[in-house]
Amino acid sequence: MIGRMFGAGLGWAFAGPIGGLIGWWLGGQYEGAQGASQSGSFRPPQQTSSSDFAIALLVLVAAVMKADGKVTKNELDYVKQFLIKSFGRDNAQEMLVLLKNLLEQDYPIYEVAGQINSHMSTAEKLQLMHVLYGISQADGHVHASEVELIREIGQHLQLNTADVDAIMAIFVKNTQSYYKLLEIDPTASDQEIKRAYRSMATKFHPDKVQHLGPDFQKMAEEKFKAINEAYQQIKTERGM
Repeated sequence: MIGRMFGAGLGWAFAGPIGGLIGWWLGGQYEGAQGASQSGSFRPPQQTSSSDFAIALLVLVAAVMKADGKVTKNELDYVKQFLIKSFGRDNAQEMLVLLKNLLEQDYPIYEVAGQINSHMSTAEKLQLMHVLYGISQADGHVHASEVELIREIGQHLQLNTADVDAIMAIFVKNTQSYYKLLEIDPTASDQEIKRAYRSMATKFHPDKVQHLGPDFQKMAEEKFKAINEAYQQIKTERGM
């Protein structure tokens, strides 16, 4: 029987390669949703629901967790706590079962990314990148293989490389990270830095992911705060 998360208004996530993965897990219960989609009576919602976002997130999370050839306890604990906090304990338990299955399977990650790209806004896709980098850092080190995969996912989501690197800079701290957060070169003029800051503050404003729920909005607020801190650090260093 479909549980809380998988019965919570899933739309486009029941179609395409993501739908195939859910169907493989749910078995015969997928047939009704698939038939509705093929008959034309199924209509994906215009806006991503939190349940759609959650399923897309799980698929990408599993790929990143496996990228360095091992799945650590720290990563599993990070994901478990994140899911509980973001979706509630009951939904999290259900999602962890699907995650375990995804970790044991090979699946067309770039086809999945293509489906996500067709149905999610830029702000939602950037939020996915934020979660993926957080998982990568959960074991205390952002591994090169994980960074490479996240960047490739970002490309298939048709995200600007500078946007993805700006999110990575939140987790990988160094002098250059402040400039990466603002997507600006260290040689930029003061006026160019001010323009870059205004652009990033608009692009990553928490209101753009408000519909995904308070916990995701809180993550966006942390990202927004990091952008402001980077700007303040650059201003201090330059005496602006």
